Amino acid sequence: MKRSLVQWGESYLYHPSRVQKIFSYTLLPLSWIYCLLSFIRYRLSTPKKFGIPVVSVGNLTVGGSGKTPLVIALASHFKRPAIVLRGYGRQSKGMIVVKDGTILCDTLISGDEAMLYATTLSNAVVIVSEKREFAIIEAKSRGCTMVFLDDGYGKHGIVKLDLLIDVETPNTFCLPSGAYREKLLSGKKVIRVREGENFTRHVTVLNPTSCMILVTAIARPERLNPYLPEVAEKIYFEDHHFFTLDELQGIIRRTGATSLLITQKDFVKIAHFNLTLSVLMLSLELDEELITTVKDYVYATQD
Repeated sequence: MKRSLVQWGESYLYHPSRVQKIFSYTLLPLSWIYCLLSFIRYRLSTPKKFGIPVVSVGNLTVGGSGKTPLVIALASHFKRPAIVLRGYGRQSKGMIVVKDGTILCDTLISGDEAMLYATTLSNAVVIVSEKREFAIIEAKSRGCTMVFLDDGYGKHGIVKLDLLIDVETPNTFCLPSGAYREKLLSGKKVIRVREGENFTRHVTVLNPTSCMILVTAIARPERLNPYLPEVAEKIYFEDHHFFTLDELQGIIRRTGATSLLITQKDFVKIAHFNLTLSVLMLSLELDEELITTVKDYVYATQD
């Protein structure tokens, strides 16, 4: 039931049917209020410097846009960066240092995205916190050279370089009528980043088998379709879902799968089950101009 509601919601926000469009129009007054409140929050904010360069990678819409792989690709160009994120889906609260040299907690405490950063970036300090400002101060105290904010566009109280990933959707309304959390605000300087212009995705499959079943818990999983090998079935869970061994073994028994095809974000939650897994390995090739732009900002801010 929950899975069906999530799929309906993603369809409503990104690929609305005629009925869904009509429904979205009835909610427009709420959307206008939502956008107005977002604008007021922006206008009332006073950006603060924290004595350390901060680069935000964000997007305007709800759901996945590729922020995590972009942060990973950019962070690899810096010595001792910090990755700061909220830690959606984690079974913990407050500020937690997930990694500083070694990994300091498990995935239930960190959340899947934070653990993916921790296991992928050997040079990074990873911190989760609902209050990003606290995490930035902590990163500075630990000797980090700069901070990447995952999903930080709306943090208007922080002086930062804003990279904004363009996500196309025919539904251009604000929540709850559409997918937009905020509109691009007048006076807010951003660098818009587009796939095919500023970065290129490369996907390979680690340990492919003859009968793979795609099992994933990411937002808008249809984004994977252009990169998928042949799979016998696709099974989607809600974003950040924590799998159980019983449900995965049940899928294998029902489908006769020779392996479960999963993303790297899913892998950090599943690896300890010792099941036969095939993994979609995603990397980004960045445009040199984008790398230079980020480096120039960081080094200028450090001076």
